[in-house]
Amino acid sequence: MKKIGLYLILFLFILCTACSNGSTEKNTSANASNKEEDQSDAADNEYSLENDGIDEEAFSEDISQFPDTVPEHIVTTSVPITEMLYLLDITPSGVPTSTNPIPEAFNDIEQLGSPMEPDLEVLTDLEPDLIIGAKSLEESLEDSLGGIDLDRAYLKTDSFEDLKQTFKVLGTYFDKTEEMNTVLTDILEMENDLMKQASGKELPSVLLMIGTSESFMVMSEDSYLGSLVERLGAENIATTILDAKDTYSPMNMEEIVAADPDIVLVLASGDHGASEDMYEEELKKNDIWKSLSAYQNDDIHILDYDIFGVTSILNVEQAMTEIADYFFE
Repeated sequence: MKKIGLYLILFLFILCTACSNGSTEKNTSANASNKEEDQSDAADNEYSLENDGIDEEAFSEDISQFPDTVPEHIVTTSVPITEMLYLLDITPSGVPTSTNPIPEAFNDIEQLGSPMEPDLEVLTDLEPDLIIGAKSLEESLEDSLGGIDLDRAYLKTDSFEDLKQTFKVLGTYFDKTEEMNTVLTDILEMENDLMKQASGKELPSVLLMIGTSESFMVMSEDSYLGSLVERLGAENIATTILDAKDTYSPMNMEEIVAADPDIVLVLASGDHGASEDMYEEELKKNDIWKSLSAYQNDDIHILDYDIFGVTSILNVEQAMTEIADYFFE
C-alpha cells in the first residue's frame, strides 16, 4: 500500500514537471513570436522603394491621365513640376513664368507666362503634345486653354505627400526609374531618420503663421508648411484647438493665448506680404504675444519663404530637417 502511494506521488511529480516544461516552452515560443511580430512591424514602418507610403489608388488615378504613347514635346505651367522634370532629366519645351526660381538649366527654355493664364500664342507656337499643370489650378487653366486640342494632365503639388506622389507618377510614366529612385531613396531615408528621432519623444504643439499685406493668418495642415509639421507628428493648434476650416484663417489672439503653443513658426517674406520687420512691429504693438510660452522660451522662429513658402522637391529635405531641429532640440 505504501509502495502504491509512493508510485502515485512520483507519477504526479513527473506529470507536473512535464506540464511546467510545456508551459515554459509555450511562453518561450510566444515571446519569440511576439518579438518577431515587433520586428516585422518595425520593418513595415520603415520606408523603402517597395514601401514608400504613396497611395497606390491615387497614384494609378494620376497616371491614367497621361496618353498611352509617351509624347516627345511637353510643357508645364507648374514650378514644382518643372523642378521634378529637371531631376528626372526631362527637358520640357515650355516652362512657367514665375517669381519663384526654376532650375538654372532651364533658363533658356521658352516661358509660357502665368501658371494660371499661359500665353496661348506662345503655347500654340511650341506645338506641344502634352501640358502638365498643378491640380489646384486646373479650373483656371482650363478656362484659359479654352477649346485647344491638347492632351493635359493635372497633378497635386500642395503638400509633402503630393510631392512624393507626383514625382513617382512622372518618373514612372516617362520611364526614368533610375533618376526617380535616386531622389525618392534620399527622401525616404530622411523620413526614416526623422521618425526614429521622434520615437518616444513628446512633440511640441505648434502655431503656424503667415503674413499678408494687412495682417497675419494661421495655417492648417493643408498648407505646405502644415503638411511638413503633420508628417513629423507634431500638433498644429490651427486644427486641434483653433478649429481652422481653411488653409489660411484669421488669427484669434484670445484662442491662441489659451492654447499657448510651445513653438511659433512664422513664414515671412517681403515679396509675399509680410516681412520679418512687420512681425517685429506686430510684437511691439501687441504685448499679448509676450505672454506666450513660445515667446518666453525664445521659441518663435522666422522661416525663409523661399524654403518653406512653396512646395519644392529640391528643398524638401532641407525644409523638413530644419523644422525637425526645432522640434527635437
